[in-house]
Amino acid sequence: MKKLICLLLALALTLGLAACGGSTASSSTASSTASSSGEAASGGSGDQITLKFLHKWPQPENVGYFDEIVAAYMEEHPNITIVSEAVADEPIKDKLRVMMGSDDRPDVFFSWSGEFARKFIAADAVLDLTDALDADDGAWRSTLMEAGLEPFSSDGKNYGIPLRLNGKFFVYNKEIFEQYNLTPPTTWDEFLTLCETLKSNGVAPLAFGNQYPWAACHYITGLNQKLVAQDVRMKDYEKSTGEYTDPGYVTALNMFKELNDKGYFNEFPNSISHDMAHQNFAMGQCAMLYVELEEFNTVNNNMEGTPWGFFAMPAIEDGAGNQNFLTGAPDGFMVSSTTKYPDEAIDFLKYMTSVTSAQKMIDMLGWPSPVVGAHTADNSPEYLIEGMQAVQEAEGMALWLDTDIDIRISDVYLPGLQDLLNGDVTSEGLMQKVQEIAATVRAEG
Repeated sequence: MKKLICLLLALALTLGLAACGGSTASSSTASSTASSSGEAASGGSGDQITLKFLHKWPQPENVGYFDEIVAAYMEEHPNITIVSEAVADEPIKDKLRVMMGSDDRPDVFFSWSGEFARKFIAADAVLDLTDALDADDGAWRSTLMEAGLEPFSSDGKNYGIPLRLNGKFFVYNKEIFEQYNLTPPTTWDEFLTLCETLKSNGVAPLAFGNQYPWAACHYITGLNQKLVAQDVRMKDYEKSTGEYTDPGYVTALNMFKELNDKGYFNEFPNSISHDMAHQNFAMGQCAMLYVELEEFNTVNNNMEGTPWGFFAMPAIEDGAGNQNFLTGAPDGFMVSSTTKYPDEAIDFLKYMTSVTSAQKMIDMLGWPSPVVGAHTADNSPEYLIEGMQAVQEAEGMALWLDTDIDIRISDVYLPGLQDLLNGDVTSEGLMQKVQEIAATVRAEG
């Protein structure tokens, strides 16, 4: 069985999207003096312990937070050295697939929720953290929102701990909207009318960078959810039963393609990055940008005082899905099942998801935290509090498509979205390819 799992993981790597971007790695040495405010983790008898920690934020504006958390933990636990490595968004997918098929795994590592996490769970590659969450009458569990824990669960057990709880929203330039007497749309038809008004006045409606097709994937995640009935979509996203024959999938692709065909996206979206789309929006070249809640802080900084607002993907009239869902998901960390130091690894995760650490994350990065009580009027800007409220009020979450379906299917689906925008494939043709690979996945298990 172990050989089969390794083979499947190797196959996933072979079929994976070509990785882009770079990585940075950093290591730290334990301080010689322990902080009087912290207690040593279990097993901290003085024997030197090294934990490997892998996350996905090597960017200079982000990595400093993790370096500070690691340094502070080691100061409180002088017998523990944490060796940190940061690998960017796309490359970490391939790195994790390779690592999980070997014995050289980080003790604590980043993971998306959904199918991405479930693959590790099915391979017995991660620890069951349920008992740790429930210890001391559920002391740790009570500090974390269930909406962050549930997408990391399987068969009633918890395998991952959320660091962030994310949602997806359109941000818009209020000055541009006011200039043309526009208001945030509540339906998709209103959204299209708004886009047409902007275009007819010489304003590009939507900044969009699809150089890496996860950006298009986020559009399709929401459109699929709103157009396909929940039970059908969940059946299709399960690799043993997925067929993808519901007409809503083709409709979703057509609606996405329409945004490009009508000129509502900026020119050549497949040629620019999401970061460049951010800059286009900030410079007023486009009126709207589809972003994650965690990006609100970046939006606000880039806008340099220009007022902006946000709204969720509008409802689609006659859509078969629940129109009060929100696209988004938690991401966080898991503990390797092969770690030599499970108690210490779990203790580090507890430290990283404490109220104190979460509030530091909010202060330094402006990211949305699932830690109960982390967000306050003193440490969180109004836009972040309002975004978190919208996430909590949603009737459910549509997890990112590329992390909620089998990798073999997403490796066809996502590049196909770029082909769709280029006119190299039709919506029907792309879904036929998805159906074919889904049949292969069902047969292979």
